[in-house]
Amino acid sequence: MLFNSLEFAVFLPLVFLLYWFIIPKHKKFQNALILTSSYVFYGWWDWRFLCLILFSSIVDYYVGIQMQNTDIKKRRKQLLWLSVFVNLGVLILFKYYNFFAQNFVDAFTLFGKSVSLSSLDIILPVGISFYTFQSLSYSIDVYRRKLEPTKDWLSFLCYVSFFPQLVAGPIERAKNLLPQFYKLRKFNYNQATDGIRQMLWGFFKKIVVADNCAKYVNIIFDSAEDQSGSTLLLGAVLFSFQIYGDFSGYSDIAIGSAKLFGFDFKQNFRVPYFSRNIAEFWRRWHISLSTWFRDYLYIPLGGSYGSKTNVLRNIFIIFIVSGFWHGANWTFIFWGFLHALFFVPLFLFNTNRKYLNTVSENRFFARPKELLSILYTFAIVTLAWVFFRADNLPHAFVYFKTLFSPSLISIPDFVGEEKMLISLFFIGILIILEWFGRDNNHTLESINKHFSKPIRYTFYYLLVMIIFLFGVQEQPFIYFQF
Repeated sequence: MLFNSLEFAVFLPLVFLLYWFIIPKHKKFQNALILTSSYVFYGWWDWRFLCLILFSSIVDYYVGIQMQNTDIKKRRKQLLWLSVFVNLGVLILFKYYNFFAQNFVDAFTLFGKSVSLSSLDIILPVGISFYTFQSLSYSIDVYRRKLEPTKDWLSFLCYVSFFPQLVAGPIERAKNLLPQFYKLRKFNYNQATDGIRQMLWGFFKKIVVADNCAKYVNIIFDSAEDQSGSTLLLGAVLFSFQIYGDFSGYSDIAIGSAKLFGFDFKQNFRVPYFSRNIAEFWRRWHISLSTWFRDYLYIPLGGSYGSKTNVLRNIFIIFIVSGFWHGANWTFIFWGFLHALFFVPLFLFNTNRKYLNTVSENRFFARPKELLSILYTFAIVTLAWVFFRADNLPHAFVYFKTLFSPSLISIPDFVGEEKMLISLFFIGILIILEWFGRDNNHTLESINKHFSKPIRYTFYYLLVMIIFLFGVQEQPFIYFQF
């Protein structure tokens, strides 16, 4: 079920009414409704996918209980590996088997050997990378004794499958989300209205910005060899805002929806395109995934301690694995490798922790040096996005070859450019409003803080009108494929 669909427009209010006004005021009834609603939401695509998420949930619930029942280190480690094997095994089977099989065959072909290995004709379950990581993090935290395992099976099933963040995050930690299922939720008007505001901003970013950009991005990337360099540059910039509007828009809708039911999620995006270097970018982009890899991969490998050689190894591992997490394609691996290259100089010169504060804190306008740093960071991130969007590596190289041709110094020539100007206008609105609200949890929070009620509601109604007038309806979210 898509957030930007008619079905969800019926589903969400119906669940909201049942949750607060119909079912008995008891946390078990609330959790039972959440679990049922979440399974309906997820099973809307294909009910067979429910078997996977239920299987993963049962295994990790069992692993947690068994770890609590033993202090034998070897037994606890065996249980942890059971969780790792099940979660990553399912992920590899559905998402990566065909990639490994094809590359295995190609490797032998290079050496003149003919090898036959059949591929699997299977559908990638929606959101499998998200809920497997969420469930796996629970087992790891229990193993590390950072979390007491739960014996409340209903709460645990809800934790793994809670519908707002089920298919594209944020990847919530059990330490934050699971305890919220243990208690009765009481309706909080301020929390609910803030959730609606955040959802409204998320819909604007997805339906107006991302989906309008997508129309032109698809045309430009699909005919890269026929476009001028300046047009390809425009396509790369548009894709930067498409993927940001699409993914951060989903996160805003997910976090806002959760607030309607009395839950608080962690912030997943913090105006990443205002970052002053690539390290700051990764502290602000897809925060729940970045911190997941930091805590469960980078630090166990040794993190930033040890010799520079070991730290550089860890940096490349975490970025390449992060790229591969996004999809079974060499383009994602190369995208991760590029970000590692961008990060290395910051580590070598010890500037990776330089920018921990908000850009232009307590100032409205950025200083010239800050602005140049922001533009540089956005430029290298945008160039790396070309590999993320390309169908394959040859496609990306053709794109760059044409991009950096003499035609780069020209006016973009594109059919439908008048409508594209509308997309650029809304990107400008996005940038201005996010700059204004860069100190807040979400952009419209700043509108609510700084303006009177008549101005606020005029702005909200205007935003709703823009969504209906300029929005592109029912386009899938990019991260559903991951």
